[in-house]
Amino acid sequence: MNVYNTLENRGLIKQITDETIKDRLNNPITVYCGFDPTAESLHIGHLLPIILLKHFEKMGHTPIAVIGGATGCIGDPSFKANERQLNSYDTVVKYSKSLTEQISKFFDLDKAHIVNNMSWTENINIIDFLRDYGKNFTINNMIAKDSVASRMETGISFTEFSYPILQALDFKHLYEKYNCQLQIGGSDQWGNIVGGIDLIRKTRDYQIDEKIKDKVYGITVPLIKKSDGTKFGKTEGGAIWLNPEKTSPYEFYQFFYNTSDLDVINYLKVFTFIEISEITELENDLLINPKARNAQKKLAQEVTKFVHGDQILESISKVSEILFTGKLNELSINEIETNFKGIKKFTIEKNITLIDALINSKLASSKREAREFLKAGSILVNGIKQNDEHFVLTNDIAIGGKYLMIKRGKKKYAFMEMI
Repeated sequence: MNVYNTLENRGLIKQITDETIKDRLNNPITVYCGFDPTAESLHIGHLLPIILLKHFEKMGHTPIAVIGGATGCIGDPSFKANERQLNSYDTVVKYSKSLTEQISKFFDLDKAHIVNNMSWTENINIIDFLRDYGKNFTINNMIAKDSVASRMETGISFTEFSYPILQALDFKHLYEKYNCQLQIGGSDQWGNIVGGIDLIRKTRDYQIDEKIKDKVYGITVPLIKKSDGTKFGKTEGGAIWLNPEKTSPYEFYQFFYNTSDLDVINYLKVFTFIEISEITELENDLLINPKARNAQKKLAQEVTKFVHGDQILESISKVSEILFTGKLNELSINEIETNFKGIKKFTIEKNITLIDALINSKLASSKREAREFLKAGSILVNGIKQNDEHFVLTNDIAIGGKYLMIKRGKKKYAFMEMI
């Protein structure tokens, strides 16, 4: 089975520029995907193109991740009514460096390349750009692109209008330097991908002949949506970032663990590398025993391990156990501060009574109810049962002098920071 069949079986192919790509992928190919530095971190919307490139790497092909230092200064025309706000040059440089570091962790750099398109565009002057590249694009074709056409009424600047030319220039450069013959991207990138193929044909004496060994191709993947039709990755709290400083690994894990039964099987195909046969077993288990959420657990484990590594996944498992037992003292202060960012935290003053802490954290609605919980033996402080209604929370009993976990019964808990 070649990589095309693998992607097709997982529902990851929407469009191809030429049917011969199916056979071409029986042999090694160099493939690229672009990542514009619009923020200091990748988010889960970037996971799919990274996973696609990883599929190619796993099956003996050469992936190239292109950091859009140049295109990021311009901005891809979006389907929104307004122009993107341009970041400063220094900001784009900073974001580019951050994304390069993030993407490097996903690939074997002895086999893959990570490059920045600023390196081959920054020295092109405006006359050469217009003569050597602009001449190969007609206004008619450019305004026919969906992303441009959707903006004709509200207006589009020449800056954003020129973006497809810059991206086409990327494909041409990679084709000439790395013999890169395939570009992949989301379905919204179809017009840009075709533009790159056309530029190569027009500037390389390229003949449309399926037997030519250096033919170039494009593949797009479908937009991943939830079963209710909404866009994957949109949450009330904002984006889910791959940077653990912006979205804690625990939050990241919980995002995927909370996937609905209607979506989880598709997400297992799209966001993990586990075999289809195992996914089928998880699908059967979901039908028989949905409350166990084994499919969701597997999804969360696999994606978290891919993004954050085995050690972080092990730490998250430990955090989940802590939330169940309340024994916060089994974690180091570093594990607490890294993984508990996604857990609601109550701030308390030192030397507060346990009863007041129960009320402040809404584990009890009144002092009377708090005393009843204590008398019944329902309250744990850092995993230790407390019955004394006069018990005081001090720095001495807090982890690192500041963190406490109060648990009521089997499922109710409050994570606290003492100030």
